[in-house]
Amino acid sequence: MRIALLSDIHANLPAFEAVLEDLEKQKPDAVYCLGDLVGYNVWPNQVIGLIRKHGIATIAGNHDLKVSKIPPLEGDCSSQESREYAYKLVGEKERNYLLTLPRHLKLEFQLNDDILNMLLVHGSPLSINEYLLKELPEPYVIEMVKEFRADILCFGHSHKPYHRIINSGENGKNHYHHLINTGSVGKPKDGDARACYVMLTINQPATVTSPDGIKVEFIRVNYDVEKAAQAVELSLLPDAFADNLRKAY
Repeated sequence: MRIALLSDIHANLPAFEAVLEDLEKQKPDAVYCLGDLVGYNVWPNQVIGLIRKHGIATIAGNHDLKVSKIPPLEGDCSSQESREYAYKLVGEKERNYLLTLPRHLKLEFQLNDDILNMLLVHGSPLSINEYLLKELPEPYVIEMVKEFRADILCFGHSHKPYHRIINSGENGKNHYHHLINTGSVGKPKDGDARACYVMLTINQPATVTSPDGIKVEFIRVNYDVEKAAQAVELSLLPDAFADNLRKAY
């Protein structure tokens, strides 16, 4: 089974459209979005519309929940630059959609008399705002994946893609866990300005006692970065957001 995982679109319509076009070619069996549809860019409603049009199962990110604290744009807006402007652009029906998104999704695979549990979150199982960075101490990570019974833990939030395999087995018995950060579609922070998403392949022989059987591929997609950056500069968003797109930090 091939599962596409994407996250942190952040209202970047050109990036998301490019990823959708690539997904049409890849033809995965399922597509999941790990949150943060809005913020930083000027197309939140269009992005949400495409998510719904394509029936992409989505969980909430911290930026998605932030819209509840910032009222929508009404009438003339102050000419002053504002980070909040990105949330004011979100329409009423789009707000209702964001605020009803689940916080996590759990998938269970029955393979070779072995159960493989997959958990999808935005930040971490503990908090939507926690950063699961690659260098986190292994004992902390093992305790977390054991507590939440996550053989495959998928998340976004940091915008920095990685795949880490850890072994929580004891007494000579292996139990492997896969930690997968999907990177970011619309606001990469790893020095590569291209949109990023993950293609996860679960093979029939997959088992928790072997690190093999789970294939993780990070797919980078070119898009019109300058179009997105210039749209930011023409809006009331800080120009620094445009620089972040160009430099991917």
